[in-house]
Amino acid sequence: MADQRQALFRKIPSVDVLLAHPRIEESLVHQPRVLVIRAIHEILETLRATIQKNAVSEETLGTDTIVEDIIIRIEQLSMPSLRNVINATGVVVHTNLGRSLLAERVLEKFTPLAGGYSNLEYSLEQGRRGSRYTHVEYLLKELTGAEAGMVVNNNAAAVLIALETLAKGKEVVVSRGQLVEIGGAFRIPDVMRKSGATMVEVGTTNKTHLKDYEEAIGPDTALLLKVHTSNFQIVGFTEEVPLPDLVNLGRKHDIPVMEDLGSGCLLDFSNYGMIREPTVQESLEQGVGVVTFSGDKLLGGPQAGIILGQKDLVTAVRENQLNRALRIDKLTLLALEETLRMYRDPQRAIQDIPTLRMICASHEALSQNADRLNALIGDLDTENFSVEQIDGDSKVGGGALPLQKLKTRLLSLVPARLSAQKMEERLRYNTPPVICRVEKDRLMLDVRTIQESDFQTVAQAVRDLAQFNPETGRSIKEA
Repeated sequence: MADQRQALFRKIPSVDVLLAHPRIEESLVHQPRVLVIRAIHEILETLRATIQKNAVSEETLGTDTIVEDIIIRIEQLSMPSLRNVINATGVVVHTNLGRSLLAERVLEKFTPLAGGYSNLEYSLEQGRRGSRYTHVEYLLKELTGAEAGMVVNNNAAAVLIALETLAKGKEVVVSRGQLVEIGGAFRIPDVMRKSGATMVEVGTTNKTHLKDYEEAIGPDTALLLKVHTSNFQIVGFTEEVPLPDLVNLGRKHDIPVMEDLGSGCLLDFSNYGMIREPTVQESLEQGVGVVTFSGDKLLGGPQAGIILGQKDLVTAVRENQLNRALRIDKLTLLALEETLRMYRDPQRAIQDIPTLRMICASHEALSQNADRLNALIGDLDTENFSVEQIDGDSKVGGGALPLQKLKTRLLSLVPARLSAQKMEERLRYNTPPVICRVEKDRLMLDVRTIQESDFQTVAQAVRDLAQFNPETGRSIKEA
């Protein structure tokens, strides 16, 4: 056995021989030599490891076969790590896929601002240094009625800096039922400790009363905190204190109320046939001192943490030295400003902001898109799978509206020679990757989150999948 392995090792071509191969030489014209050599070494190391495990045949040691694997590896290594994917999962605000898409109107502004200087912190009116927050604060105040506003790099940062500013070394009273954990293991109790504030839990998991808050207030109480449970719901025997009652209690004791809305929205989604979500405007109207929320969830903008509220409180947060470590850059400000400008016309916002457009898409429109995608795919002469159109549910995602089901239309790939898991993997390896979901042992393509410009690409990916030979690992056409 050892002699056989040694014989196989000797059949592996040298690096110099491979570098002299015409296809490798062609790659060297377009790719850096260091990348090509890395690809060669990685493929050869894989071959040696496979031989060591007695899992390789002589056919796979042919120079042309090895060169083909090297070319594929060169292509993989030359791809950027962060790249476009097609979201066919039906999860609109997909955290793993970058959350909200930016509107075309935003993208059009990127090149001139990214490639040139700007008045980021320069007042054109006064001819001297200005504040970066002025580019969005006027819109935040206009749209929500807040006295003041500022923005940091995400909502976790917004909660952290607000607590650190307003309650460091002091106590913050919060309901046990609101001690949430969101993605990335971000927990309210943990961020409270990082801020230097002392958390005082009141009530129970399912029920908290106004008297629970009142009994917890003491000389060291700096804030009453309300956390909107946007990523889960407790149902049944439950009770929580209405925000106006909590605000009145705070006023009685001269203690501000801070609300973390999480997803944060500026539109009332119940007007579009969905579960009602508290809006930012409502929280401020009810007298909250500070409200924080995300920019890239229900708002449909870039990653950002937005802080709104009373002028004295927001000003104190803005002057915190921690703010410099958490501030956002000019491109985020641009994207947020342009997104907010669209909210001046709510109906246009629904049409032009991709997140809102996808959430509010009608079943009729989705059915038409499913028909169109099916037509683009066409008739498939394949034993790998069959295609059906079925109804299903999409999700808002991003921890927003967890109980909301969005009726949608799906293209269901029913396994035959290929399993649902294998089809999911092959589409994930497509260029660009098509990310789907497996449900009831079928592969689902949800048209809600497939963008208009991606329909042809998805159709071609499905056609290529139909031609895939699982025995050879290559297209039937190539075999």
